[in-house]
Amino acid sequence: MKPTIVRRTPRAEADVIRMLGELGVATVHEAQGRTGLMRPYMRPIYPSAKIGGSALTISCHPGDNLMIHAAIDVCQPGDVLLVTTTSESTDGMFGELLGESAKAHGIVGLIIEAGVRDVADLTAMEFPVWAKAISAQGTVKNTPGSVNIPVVCAGAIVHPGDVIVADVDGVVVVPRKSAAAVAGLASERLAKEQKTRERLRKGELGLDFYGLRAKLAEMGVQYVDEVKE
Repeated sequence: MKPTIVRRTPRAEADVIRMLGELGVATVHEAQGRTGLMRPYMRPIYPSAKIGGSALTISCHPGDNLMIHAAIDVCQPGDVLLVTTTSESTDGMFGELLGESAKAHGIVGLIIEAGVRDVADLTAMEFPVWAKAISAQGTVKNTPGSVNIPVVCAGAIVHPGDVIVADVDGVVVVPRKSAAAVAGLASERLAKEQKTRERLRKGELGLDFYGLRAKLAEMGVQYVDEVKE
């Protein structure tokens, strides 16, 4: 494929994106049938990082951040930079200066299956990043790539405009066309979990209200008072 930058791509409704971001990764992942979760090595650079945004996908040559600069030129407020490389890389492809540029243009965060550096500065400016590695290894700006094309990032398929939800539990991708439906299902799940939480706080056992005692019996699990020596 010839290196390509797609200027415009459809996005989910802003209210839907906001709702998904507030609901969080675990709830959204469960609500959409436990799909879309990125590999667990994608970790936030600070624990309180939490975002919901529209994927601006970027395919880069390893160790080359040219296309990240190009992507900021076509971003919209509320976008998340989502960076993959054409082969494995842990180089520090994004740092404080790019963070300042991204933030100035309304980008809400970065997901990068490679390295990031200037972590203390990015944390101080509260620019959320999820990365595969932290590395001071510098990069170049020499090789063309593509922006706003379908990519695979940390095991998840991502299309431009898909909704990215990320927090301390990881990163999950919600397909744009199903984002509203997933938001509804996730909200219902959250309400159900609140009722469960109240019962647990009162001392009820999940073993009982989930019906797990019968399940254990069906599996042949036996209770004994003690094991004789």
